[in-house]
Amino acid sequence: MKAVVFLADGFEECEALIVVDILRRAGIETLMASVMGRPAVDSSRHIKVQADALAEDVDFLNTDLIVLPGGRLGTENLAKSTLVRAQCRFFASFKRLAAICAAPSLLAELGLLNGKEATCHPDFTSSMKDALLREESVVVSGNLTTGQGLGAAFPFAFELVKQLAGEEKVQQIKAAICYKQ
Repeated sequence: MKAVVFLADGFEECEALIVVDILRRAGIETLMASVMGRPAVDSSRHIKVQADALAEDVDFLNTDLIVLPGGRLGTENLAKSTLVRAQCRFFASFKRLAAICAAPSLLAELGLLNGKEATCHPDFTSSMKDALLREESVVVSGNLTTGQGLGAAFPFAFELVKQLAGEEKVQQIKAAICYKQ
């Protein structure tokens, strides 16, 4: 299994890095891919993160999941990328696609959430167009997974692990990191 987490300047660092951490603990090859044309990406709290690769160099055909972390500016920068937009459309049709916080608004803008259940940060509900909004931490609608915000980062990551590696792996990770509900 392989996952790609897109990083753009202004991304919400915890929403990205918790997901990367949990996916990697599950043994899922997880690549942080910069859409900024450079490896160093500046997070919403101005923490510089070194991406593993530039998005344009990633082999998406052998990728099972794409994740879009939130952050208002990060989502705006993801939306500017034609590669991100194209891969979101492709993954929504054929593979797994996940977005958290502000990022589901990009999926809605692309029409990928029309008639599908989804969640997002409350500040972005007006951008969710034809999605069937749910006020839940994590919502799964077919191959699309959305998360509400930073507070949902662990449940969001666990859901992605469940989809790719199974519930037993989720329980192993929860025990290893002392995660309590």
